This record gives sequence, structure tokens and C-alpha cells, in this order.
Amino acid sequence: MNPICRTVDARGLPCPQPVILARKALAEGGFDWLEITVDDPAARENLLKFAAYTKCRVDEEPLEGAQTLLRLTPPGTASAHTAEAPAPVPAAGSAAVVLLSADGIGQGDPDLGRLLMRGFLYTLTEAERLPRRLILMNGGVKLAVEGSDSLANLKKLEERGVEVLSCGTCLEFFGVTNALAVGGITNLYDIAGYLLEGPAVSLG
Repeated sequence: MNPICRTVDARGLPCPQPVILARKALAEGGFDWLEITVDDPAARENLLKFAAYTKCRVDEEPLEGAQTLLRLTPPGTASAHTAEAPAPVPAAGSAAVVLLSADGIGQGDPDLGRLLMRGFLYTLTEAERLPRRLILMNGGVKLAVEGSDSLANLKKLEERGVEVLSCGTCLEFFGVTNALAVGGITNLYDIAGYLLEGPAVSLG
């Protein structure tokens, strides 16, 4: 029996639609591998993370311009076109997800808020127990870009096994996607899933 390939054209689609299309296709099944084409770097990163999360084997082929063809093979399906994608490694002893929705803490003086955020992140680097993930949304993504006062602390947390994820839509809104200097890019679909895993703490 000849292998069956399903194709999805996700070019021009905003976050998180490419991941949603891939998830729906995998849920429906009926194929040996899924080929999905994207033309946005954030969509590519999100699909690679999705493939690792679902333990799909993944292979990518650069196309013209910013376009990329990703081939996802569901677990247990043999395909000569794909290679094993590494599964994400959680931080040891971690459970909580921390959502940072601003580059400062509280609603008072903004300079004080940024000072408190910097102090909070530094305190985390010295803590014995660490969160599993830091999710940055809205103004929180500014913490992870070049020139941020909190960049060094976020890098220390990443080195200690904390997954640092910035909302791709938020990075694009502020025009700082190319300035991201630590962690990866995620999407609203995955953020909802991470928060529902719980327990979650929100600061901002």
C-alpha cells in the first residue's frame, strides 16, 4: 500500500491557526504524514514545538523566500522522509507556570513596577524551586528582547531548565520579533493549554 500524504497550506495565516490546522489534521488521521507549508518564522517555530510536544517526527524543507515545508509523521508511523524530533525536557522538580503580562509588577509607578519585576526574576534565579515555564504576554515580551534589564536573569533561568516562551502575536505587535534574545516563541493555543495544565501564577 502506497504511503498517504496530507497537505495543508497555512501560508498567510496568523497565530495560532497553523498549529490548530495541524492539530485537527492529526486528530482526523487517515494519512502517513502531514505536509504543512508556512511563510512566517513564528508559525514555523510553533509547529516545531507542537511536533515535539505531540512526539511527531518532523522534517523541514526551506522553500522560496520565508516559506517552509514541514513534514509531520505521527508516532508509530514509519516514513523515510522524517527524522526523530527531540521531546522537550521539563525542569527538574518544577510544576508551576508563571504568566508575566507586563514588563513591570503592579499598577502604580511604572519605574517601580519594572524594578520589582527585575527583583522578582533575580529572586527566582536564586530559588531552590523553579517554575516549569515562564510565559511572556503583552508587555511581558519586552523582558526577553535585546536591551532588557531582565535579560540576564531570564537567561540564568533558562540555563537552570525553565522554559521561557514569548507570545508570537505580542512580539509582532510591538515589532520586536527579531530582537528576541532568550527563549522561544509560542502561540495562544499552546499558552491556553499550558495554563490549563496548572498550577499557574500570573504577575503583571
